[in-house]
Amino acid sequence: MKKVNVALVRLVQFVVFIIFTFVVIVYFGAMVLIPLDALVMISKLLGVMGINTFVGVIIGLPIVGYLGKMVYETPGLVAMIMGTGMDLMKTGKDKVEAFNEIAESIK
Repeated sequence: MKKVNVALVRLVQFVVFIIFTFVVIVYFGAMVLIPLDALVMISKLLGVMGINTFVGVIIGLPIVGYLGKMVYETPGLVAMIMGTGMDLMKTGKDKVEAFNEIAESIK
């Protein structure tokens, strides 16, 4: 019976690991996709005004670059965003390691 309990604890540990891994990938992936989405929205906005999409992207690149520069130069913003992601990873690691203590107490 103890082997079944240990197997269940390991299964739940694996599920928690997968969930935290997915959340961290989504968090940092969103940081990459936000500027790309801004570029698409700017090109679509310029498309509404009658400018070709290709030309709209060429015009939108410096705009998105400038917005990225403004975000980068905002004091503490990038550190807070990266810190939040690192805290999320650290929390996930701590929660996954907590299952090791439970499995050891069952053995």
